Amino acid sequence: MIYEIAELYIKPDAHVAFQAAVAEAVPIFKAATGCLSMRLDRDIETPDTYHLVITWQTLENHTVDFRGSSGFQDWRGLVGSHFALPPKVEHFQTVVAGF
Repeated sequence: MIYEIAELYIKPDAHVAFQAAVAEAVPIFKAATGCLSMRLDRDIETPDTYHLVITWQTLENHTVDFRGSSGFQDWRGLVGSHFALPPKVEHFQTVVAGF
């Protein structure tokens, strides 16, 4: 299991529309091969910055299956116009599960 963390920089006047677009995209992620969960978090100190956190069964479920799917194109069509900068996307594995 891996975590995709996408740091998203949103235009200052687009927060309401962006959050609505992410909510509309939830079924896209639910239907994606290997997608186990997703959530959107907003940075308190830097409110134009969000983290999209998605749990995938494998790295390839994100980098190959999802990115090569029509769902990815649908996702980008919903949210892409709200980006102030290109997203920064990284993948993580849990190495210590505290509590």
